[in-house]
Amino acid sequence: MSLRWQAALLDPLAPAGSALVHCRQQFLVDANGLLFPRDWLRRLDLPLLSEQGIGYFEGEPVYLFELDVPAEVPGAQWQSLRQLMMLHGEDRDLFRMLGFAAQIGTWASQHRFCGSCGSRMEQRPGERAMHCPACEVQHYPRLSPSMIVLVTREDEVLLARSPRFAPGVYSTLAGYVEPGESVEECVVREVREEVGVEIHTPRYMASQGWPFPHSLMLGFHAEYAGGVIVPQPEEIEDARWFSIHDLPPLPATQSIARYLIELYLSRRLGRPEPVLPG
Repeated sequence: MSLRWQAALLDPLAPAGSALVHCRQQFLVDANGLLFPRDWLRRLDLPLLSEQGIGYFEGEPVYLFELDVPAEVPGAQWQSLRQLMMLHGEDRDLFRMLGFAAQIGTWASQHRFCGSCGSRMEQRPGERAMHCPACEVQHYPRLSPSMIVLVTREDEVLLARSPRFAPGVYSTLAGYVEPGESVEECVVREVREEVGVEIHTPRYMASQGWPFPHSLMLGFHAEYAGGVIVPQPEEIEDARWFSIHDLPPLPATQSIARYLIELYLSRRLGRPEPVLPG
């Protein structure tokens, strides 16, 4: 467990501390970084939706200011979480803090009103929960379980690209778990749907919280069992087998997708195994 970043439920009424400012998967940044003096932020006329105590960074209390719109702040600019991941991805503690903050901010923003009766929700003191005083419904931070899988065939890996990817980048296959479905069943179904091939029993490898916006990625490896690649229309732009000696541009090193690929390469080529980011 990291000593630099520790998630914790802090009392928003407590004084002092620093704060992150978040809105719609973006964070406010200035020349000093991402953490702002909390008292200074409170003096600004910010469209504040929620203030959350989220933990400790390097021993100092950190709070989250979740805004309704990305307001202008002199000397500061907004950067997306993906941009920050690319810029600071090697700092795993910082990325873990930002990922946690983004998920808590998204949860607080999306649960301002009760989905059952429409009443305004209230945050429960001493608990990370939004509570409806009218109908007693309670919502905790949301997690969406999803699978991600590397399919292999000896010295080849099956990689695909979505129209949403950066130009030229290929990655592993992924998809959300459906109600009533095991994660292993999801792996088999998603591979069949997305690229039209069959796989042997998938093997669980590792997991990673993925704050886009609130996924829990469960990583698998599966060996090819048969079939011809047929990309799913609109979901998969291209999919093909790549030699492990001649790979295309790959996902960011901070992602579990990259970890699954690097892990297979290390075991196939006798290299040291990578460390799972985050």
